[in-house]
Amino acid sequence: MYFERSNRGRLLLGSALTLALSAGAAMADIRFWTTEEQPERLERQQDMAEAFEAQTGIAVEVIPVTESDLGTRATAAYAAGDLPDVVYHPLSYALPWVEAGILDADAATEVIESLGPDTFAAGTLDMVATEDGWASVPSDGWTQMIVYRKDLFDEAGLEPPTTYANVLAAVDALHNPPEMFGFVAATKVDEAFMSQVLEHVFLANGASPVGPDGFKGFDEAKTTEVLEFYKAIAEASPPGELYWDQSRTLYFAGDAAMIIWSPFILDELAGLRDSAPPTINDDPTSTELASKTGIVTNFAGPSNPDGAAWSSTNLFGITADANFDEAIQFVEYSMGEGYESTLAIAPEGKFPVRRGTADDPTAFVDLWATLPVGVDRKAPLGDLYAQEMIDEIVGGLDVAQRWGVADGQLALASKMINSQVINRVVRQYIDGRIGAAEAVEMMNDELAAIE
Repeated sequence: MYFERSNRGRLLLGSALTLALSAGAAMADIRFWTTEEQPERLERQQDMAEAFEAQTGIAVEVIPVTESDLGTRATAAYAAGDLPDVVYHPLSYALPWVEAGILDADAATEVIESLGPDTFAAGTLDMVATEDGWASVPSDGWTQMIVYRKDLFDEAGLEPPTTYANVLAAVDALHNPPEMFGFVAATKVDEAFMSQVLEHVFLANGASPVGPDGFKGFDEAKTTEVLEFYKAIAEASPPGELYWDQSRTLYFAGDAAMIIWSPFILDELAGLRDSAPPTINDDPTSTELASKTGIVTNFAGPSNPDGAAWSSTNLFGITADANFDEAIQFVEYSMGEGYESTLAIAPEGKFPVRRGTADDPTAFVDLWATLPVGVDRKAPLGDLYAQEMIDEIVGGLDVAQRWGVADGQLALASKMINSQVINRVVRQYIDGRIGAAEAVEMMNDELAAIE
């Protein structure tokens, strides 16, 4: 197995490999590229690498790479025969990099089988599944959330906003502007935030523009339901160009019943970050708003009762040029004995995709809840939020989805999202400039041209 893998990555590279190696890389046994390049996060990764070396004698060079440069850097390094051994990368690269020969799926599969597939969140493994195993090793992730005023829902006898119908019922009951907006929907077309929110809402109703053969177009009936729902929550929002900033500000002031946000809001919500304090009362360090908040990760539309959770997942990829034995040991350590250090880099945005071990199935979830979050003040999430909310936070990863993943069309779906065609047409619809049927036709016509 080792001989087959190592030669598959090297046969075509020849002497270029030796010529391309830098003097710095030669000092380490393996090189590790990471997109977690903020100084504090780099320091934690360096500490983990040193702990790994102390235990195994394997030296790791930690190399920061800006995420927006990762694709270009990896392609160039592959061409030069100078890939690192391990890359910490987002989901969008996993399957395409295996197809391109940059990542070695056999090595990733060996790690997952060694650690136990049953110890991982099923949704994260499904998203990187290959015919014979997995493209890369899921490390951590987060699920987008509907953040809502649980206290107001309880007072009004409302069900949690787990479905389109429940959200709309809550809007009807709680929308009372300007004191309280029922929702703050993303409407700023050129913001990636709107793209993420819309994909979540489309996924919830089982609507996708891609299938196994590539572009398939949005189903008109499902998409009409999506459009009508989104228009309703947009009409329950303040006027203007809305994105993450306004949604957080209004919710923190106590002026919004529901928003859609990432879990990076959790420490701010609890008054742990001075640059983004809750203003619901006069104490910017108060946990009052956190205590009144609930979250939903799995969200369902009328045509998809099982619903879906939108997730962002990061992974450890072992490259085709790797020193495989050492690289496998490093990833196994990072997902096992060193997993606390992996998650502690930013616990509020690094949910444990590996739940625990065979002997203790919830070990890492329990550990994660004790890790301190925050910037100006710190506290464990488990001290700030109820256990049922912690369970909901990590549970979303079991049903995590993204357009194109199940169909092997993530790259195409990503291009469609990044084109902002969907944002633009949805905005035209909610502004009343076009009808639902015309909106579906416009989106399908423009998306069909994307390759």
